Amino acid sequence: MKEGHKKIIDVTCALIVNDQNQLFAVQRSSKMSLPLKWELPGGKIEANETAEQCLIREIKEELNIEIKILKELNSNIHGYPLVTINLIPFITKQISGEINLNEHIDFKWLNSTQLLDLEWAEADVPILYQYLNQLKL
Repeated sequence: MKEGHKKIIDVTCALIVNDQNQLFAVQRSSKMSLPLKWELPGGKIEANETAEQCLIREIKEELNIEIKILKELNSNIHGYPLVTINLIPFITKQISGEINLNEHIDFKWLNSTQLLDLEWAEADVPILYQYLNQLKL
């Protein structure tokens, strides 16, 4: 691979919405890349896995809950210094389980008016705007 040509990694993320129309956010630990930034939970798609299968698996691994996928949003390609990701978002609902953080240090349920107050991982920001625009429709 030539210098300057980074591989694009497909990553899913969940916009988990509760019955009060709040959105779930998790905070990265200080040991992770993008330390202490807030993000939508999710992860890398493995070989032979659909985006939907990946998201359900990652949310189970990271948060110990089961989700139901409601709708896919437009993906966002974002270049970080060391990696470029294709972030594939899904609006989801928690259907069972108790939230247990296995990788992150904190979580919040946020109203739409609070969403942009946090320091988010950069790739998530256009997804949040897309979500907020959908709420207005």
